[in-house]
Amino acid sequence: MTSAKSARRPHHWRRDLIELAALFTAVAVADAIANLIGHQPDGPYLLMASAVALVATAAFHTWWARRHSHAPPSDEADVAPVGAGAAGGTGTSAGEAEGTGEGGVVGAGETGTTLWRMRTTVLDAPGSLAALCTALAGLRVDILTLQTHPLAQGTVDEFLLRAPASLQAQELSRKIAAAGGASTWIERADAHDLVDTPTRVLSLATRTALDAAELPLALRQLLGRCTIHSLPAVSVTGRATGQSAPVEGVLEETVMRLRDPSGGVISVERPYLPFTPTEFARARALVELDARLGPRVPRSEDVLTLPEGNEITVRRADQGDLTAARAMHDRCSQDTLGLRYHGPVADADRYLDHLLSPRFGRTLAVQTASGRLVALGHLLWDGDETEVALLVEDDWQRRGIGSELLRRLVALAEEAGCDSVYAVTQSRNTGMVAAMRALELPLDYQIEEGTLVITARLSSEGAARPSAPTERARR
Repeated sequence: MTSAKSARRPHHWRRDLIELAALFTAVAVADAIANLIGHQPDGPYLLMASAVALVATAAFHTWWARRHSHAPPSDEADVAPVGAGAAGGTGTSAGEAEGTGEGGVVGAGETGTTLWRMRTTVLDAPGSLAALCTALAGLRVDILTLQTHPLAQGTVDEFLLRAPASLQAQELSRKIAAAGGASTWIERADAHDLVDTPTRVLSLATRTALDAAELPLALRQLLGRCTIHSLPAVSVTGRATGQSAPVEGVLEETVMRLRDPSGGVISVERPYLPFTPTEFARARALVELDARLGPRVPRSEDVLTLPEGNEITVRRADQGDLTAARAMHDRCSQDTLGLRYHGPVADADRYLDHLLSPRFGRTLAVQTASGRLVALGHLLWDGDETEVALLVEDDWQRRGIGSELLRRLVALAEEAGCDSVYAVTQSRNTGMVAAMRALELPLDYQIEEGTLVITARLSSEGAARPSAPTERARR
C-alpha cells in the first residue's frame, strides 16, 4: 500500500535554483528597461503596463504548473490491478494468492485442492489428447504429469491431476467419458506421486542394485497397489513345484509372471487395473538388473553392549550364513524350535535356506564377539502382508536381544511402506508376546486352534526405532 504522503510529487531543488536564477535575470532586465524608458514622456504608463503583464504571466505560469505535474508519467503496468494479467500471462491474481492450498489450483470460491491419479484409454488419433485436456480445463483441473502407454488399439493416458477440492471423482469421470475417454480409472494421489517417472525409476533401480531384498518392494512401488508372490522352483521339502516362466516373462491382463533370478517365478497381480505393455517392460528391466548383479546384501554392522557387558553385533544375513544358522539350530532346545516353527522340529533345518533368501524378505543376525550366531530375526514378504519371526538361542534369551531385533525389523517394515506386521506364535511364548507389547504400537490378537496371531499396526509416530540395551556403534 502507498501512503498519500509518499504519493506526492518529489521536490526538485535543481528546478528551484534555475527558477531563482531566471528571476534575478528578469529583475536585471526589467531595471535596464526601466532606466531606458523611465525618463521618456510616457515612461510611467509603460512601466505600469509592463508590471501588470508580468503579474498576469506569473499567475498563469503558477496555475499551469500546478495542473500539469513535472513528474515523469507513471507506468501503467506498475499500478495495474493484481490479477489483471498481461498478455504474457505471468501475473498472479488475488484469488490465487488467497485461495490456493498446498500444491493447489485456483478456482472461484475454492479453498483447497486435491491430487488425483487418472488413467483412461483414448483412440490413437490426432485431437484425442486435446479433447481430454479441454475437458479438464473446463473443470479448472491442472495437469501435473502425463504418461502415455501405447496399446495395439488406442493409447492409455495416465495423468497426475490437481483439482479443486469440491470436484468429485464421478463428475471428473463423466467429463472424461464425454471427451472420448474409456475404461477410466481414478484414485487419490499424494505428494510422493509428484516425483517424475524417470527419477522414480532410477531411485528404484538404485535401491535394487544395493540390496537384492528390495526387488519385490521396488516392483510394488513401480506398479502401484499390487500383490507380489515369490514362488520358488523347489519347495522347502525339496520337491519341484513346477513354477516356471519364460525368460521374456508373461503378461496376462491383470497378472504378470517374471522369471526369478534366484529360481522360480515372481508373480504380480493387480485385479483392479490391467497392466500395460509399458509397465511390463519396466518391471522386466528391473528384474533383469537384479539378475545381472547377482546375490548381494548390505554389509553394515551395529555393535551393541548388553547390560552385563557382553558385546554383540547385529547385521544383515543371507544364504551365506546357512551353515552358522544350522549350527545355532543344533544348540537350541526342542521347545525353543517348536515355539518358532510351529511344526515338526525335525523339519526346522529345511526352512532356513528359504528364510535366508533375500527374495522372500530380510533377515537380521546377531553374533557374539567370537563370531558365533546366537539369534535370527526375519521380516518376510507375504503377499500384501508382512510377517516377523524371531529365534534366540536358549543361553542368550531374556537379555533384550529379541526385543532389539523386533524393533529393527519393524523399522525396516515401515521403511518399506508396510501398514502392519504380524507374528505367529503360541500363547505360552511369553517372550514374543512381551516383545510385541514393548513396541508400543496398536496390537490386534487373534487365536486360531491354539495359535496366536499378533498384528501390529504401524504409524509414522509409533514406528519402533532400534533401541540397544546400552551402547551402540556403527561400522
